Amino acid sequence: MPDYMITCCSTADLSADYFREKGVPYACFHFHLEGKDYQDDLGQSISFPDYYAAIAAGAMPTTSQVNTEEYEALFEPLLKRGKDILHLTLSSGLSGTYTSACIARDELKERYPERRIYVVDTLGASSGYGLLVDTACEKRDAGMPIDELYNWLEQNKLRLHHWFFSTDLTSYKRGGRISPTAATFGTLLGICPLLNMDREGHLIPRKKIRGKKQVVREIVRMMEEHAENGLGYSGKCFISESACMEDARAVADQVQAQFPNLNGKVCINSIGTVIGAHTGPGTVALFFWGDERFD
Repeated sequence: MPDYMITCCSTADLSADYFREKGVPYACFHFHLEGKDYQDDLGQSISFPDYYAAIAAGAMPTTSQVNTEEYEALFEPLLKRGKDILHLTLSSGLSGTYTSACIARDELKERYPERRIYVVDTLGASSGYGLLVDTACEKRDAGMPIDELYNWLEQNKLRLHHWFFSTDLTSYKRGGRISPTAATFGTLLGICPLLNMDREGHLIPRKKIRGKKQVVREIVRMMEEHAENGLGYSGKCFISESACMEDARAVADQVQAQFPNLNGKVCINSIGTVIGAHTGPGTVALFFWGDERFD
C-alpha cells in the first residue's frame, strides 16, 4: 500500500463509485438551486437529469467553492492515519479553491510537520481534471513515490487538452459570456461555440461553428491535430456532457473510429452540478493527452 493518499474535489466530474474504488477522498463544492442549498455530491442529492431540466425551465443555480475549513476536515483524518497527501484542485483560472487548499496545507503542516502535503493546481476542469486524477492514481498504483508523482503532474499537466462545445447558448447568455443579441442570432443560425482551456486554466472561445455535425467533426479534428502521436494516440480519452448524451455519443463514436489504439473505450461522464451551473445543458467536453496547450 502507498504511504500517501490522492485527494481531489467534486468538480473532477467522475462518479462516486470511481472515487470509492480508487480510494480517492474528495471535497464537495456547493450550489444553491430554487431556494435550497446542496452539496455538489456527484448527482446523489439531485439527479443530473432533474438538475438540467430545472435549468432548462429557467432556474439559475449559484455555486460556492470548498473553503479552508472543509479542506482541513478532508486532510486531517488522513494525516492522523500517518498518510501524506497529494491533492489536486480545480483550475485556479476558474475558482479560488486552489488558494483555500494551500492555506489549509500550510496550517496543517504546522500541526503535522512530519507529513508531506502537496497541492496541485490542475489548470483543468470537469473530466479533464478527472483524467489527471485518473492518471495520478495509475502512477500511484504502479509504485511512483509522492514526490516524483507531484513533480510529474506539475511538468505534464499542460499536456492535458480540454475542448468544449455547446449547442445551447442560454446559459452563456445568462452568465454574460455572450450578449443577448449574439445568443439570439447564434441560436437562429445554429452556431455552436468551440472553446478550450488555455495555459492559465481559463476557458477561451476559439471558433464559431455552424451546425451540430460540423462542430462534432471539428472537436474530433482538434484531437487529431493535438493528441500525442496524432492518430496513433494510445492514451485514455474522457468525455463529459450536460443532458446531451446523444451528442457526446456522436463524438465518442468518431474518436473511437479515428483512434484505433485508444487505451480502452471512451469514458463518458456527466458534467457535474457546479460546472454545469455555468455551462447549462447542451455542452460536450473532450479530454485527451497531447502537445502543450497554447495561449
